[in-house]
Amino acid sequence: MPKHSTPGLAALALSTFAAPLAAQEPMPVKVFIGAMFEIGENTGDRAGELQHWYERYWSETEAQDVPGAFSSMYCNDDGVCGAVLGMGKVNSSASMQAILLNPAYDFSQTYFMLSGVAGTPPSRGTIGDVVWGSWLVDYDLGHRWAPEEGEPGAPVFMPRAGYEDYRRFELNAKLVSWGVELSQDVEMQDSDSARQYRQRYPDGAAQAAPSVKVGTHMTGDTFFHGPGLSEEAQYMAELYGADDYMITEMEAAAIALVIKRLQGTDRIASLRGAVNFDQGHPDETTLEHLDPAPGETAGGFAETVENITLVGAPLVDQIVANWGDWKDGVPAHSGE
Repeated sequence: MPKHSTPGLAALALSTFAAPLAAQEPMPVKVFIGAMFEIGENTGDRAGELQHWYERYWSETEAQDVPGAFSSMYCNDDGVCGAVLGMGKVNSSASMQAILLNPAYDFSQTYFMLSGVAGTPPSRGTIGDVVWGSWLVDYDLGHRWAPEEGEPGAPVFMPRAGYEDYRRFELNAKLVSWGVELSQDVEMQDSDSARQYRQRYPDGAAQAAPSVKVGTHMTGDTFFHGPGLSEEAQYMAELYGADDYMITEMEAAAIALVIKRLQGTDRIASLRGAVNFDQGHPDETTLEHLDPAPGETAGGFAETVENITLVGAPLVDQIVANWGDWKDGVPAHSGE
């Protein structure tokens, strides 16, 4: 073969290899929505935490496999991605880390919407409420003992030194303000069964119609119930200098720690809808509340999971539609 033909072959070889490399550029993710469980299919049946998000943003997309994650991931052409992360702190945070470390995606400017159902104390919330998290507090980091082994009426929790950097997270107040402002006129869904159930509680907050609220999300793998543990959660929120305890859930603080180590916390929003009270009404025991008789369960689940998306989607849409204003950080808004 003539020597002058060799450079041409080399250029052809380089171009052949360059094409697939260029196609592997990571996809920039503008918003990531993390749900914790889905009940059945992603659409067309009883909705869990992902379904309304899926129908709004990903019904025309293909599932993308992410090794190490709980489930497939979905992304649309606008840079909105989402997945079911799994229930509980370890499950969900392992999924989040697998997703963040996957080289197919660029999360360097991503906003994170951590979304799901939860419980609420009847003194501060009601079935169908949706609460923007201002603080995320880990319920499990510290020391606990049986009440009879301490001083009567005294708290049975004590923080342990060394957990200061990951037992609480104050979320970006500016981002929370955006979420509240954009969702303040949302028409919340409700049901007759939820209205009837609320009347079993004497608290004004419990009997009220669903609304958008702000407060601390308390993350614990233990599904704690009863007035005593509810009071303890409030005690912990005050102990850590956080806002009032509004939501009990199982994942947000753990997911936030994973995101913090890789991207920081300025772009995290935690959004939870209340589908149960964290304690029984005055005429039932905590065990009866946990294992209710037929007809004694709270209504409003279907309405609450819809409310979560109704409340959270305006922020997602605002970020995507005005990406030039958002890509470098949370912008100022009319309330400032």
